[in-house]
Amino acid sequence: MTKKTKRQSETKADVRGVDLAEVERLLAFMEARGLGEFEYRRGDLHVRLRKESSAPAAGWAPVALPPANPPAAQAPAAVAAHAAPGAAEADADAGLHVIKSPIVGTFYSASSPEVAPFVSPGARVKSGDTLCIVEAMKLMNEIESDVAGEVVKIFVKNGDPVEYGQPLFGLRTGGGK
Repeated sequence: MTKKTKRQSETKADVRGVDLAEVERLLAFMEARGLGEFEYRRGDLHVRLRKESSAPAAGWAPVALPPANPPAAQAPAAVAAHAAPGAAEADADAGLHVIKSPIVGTFYSASSPEVAPFVSPGARVKSGDTLCIVEAMKLMNEIESDVAGEVVKIFVKNGDPVEYGQPLFGLRTGGGK
């Protein structure tokens, strides 16, 4: 096939190896999550999308994409997992310094199953203390406290998947170890 013929055979849905339907799905995913920037790699394909109006991000994190056609049975669970907390719970969390996940991955409360968790509710921590590990793509990322205080609430359970920006810990600030 000549270059001219090959170029003529490219369709709107597939331009030079890029599936435009996939790109549209990525854009919809960004919009639904309120992301200003998104980077996607699969094999030799590398796509970086950024909204013009968004402020520069402090950093980016890979985000797991939902399946193109998720089974109907999974949809209610996914919606329930991201439901906003109730008013009573929001009042109890008011005034807490919230430490959020800087990456998408799996939350681990300890360095291995045989040892005690890094922290538990009531623990006093200082800035720089390790609170947990978030595993992403086989890399164990230690998440540290950025303030001194008391751990009041742990929002996730050991082994739970976590999203970028998801609250992990609520700390009452002040004091140290």
